[in-house]
Amino acid sequence: MNALESTSTRPYLIRALYEWCTDNGFTPYVAVLVDDTVQVPREYVKNGEIVLNISYDATSSLKLGNDFIEFKARFAGTAREIMVPVNRVIAIYARENGQGMAFPVPVPGAPPEETRPSPLSSVPAAAEGESKVVQLVPEAGAPTPPEEPPRPPSGPRPALKRVK
Repeated sequence: MNALESTSTRPYLIRALYEWCTDNGFTPYVAVLVDDTVQVPREYVKNGEIVLNISYDATSSLKLGNDFIEFKARFAGTAREIMVPVNRVIAIYARENGQGMAFPVPVPGAPPEETRPSPLSSVPAAAEGESKVVQLVPEAGAPTPPEEPPRPPSGPRPALKRVK
């Protein structure tokens, strides 16, 4: 099986980063490029994108599959079914520190499997036993992940008072 016939690494990387976030007490967020194949509340879509909190506390019945991310979540108190094709996920990151991974953006009007070529596609494969370090830089004109993840409203922290 060659690289063109193998399955996408995207769902595996999403699951790995989700697990990393939860293991470290971070809140995993996914940025999604919205089109007709994405089932999300349209009133929360901005500039063709939506950012979703996929933490255990924010979702119910979360399934991180190879083809879709599916879960139930509340938006303004209303339960909604969310279904996102994995190929529409453009980033997964921790809300608290912004660490995560961005993915190539799907080409508009192209079949779901087709995306812009990966920046790594021009890097020759390493020979057996040889390792290479590659640093990714954004393409000119490509959207960048948010500089700072959204923060919860500020205010005094709640405190417990012990009563005897």
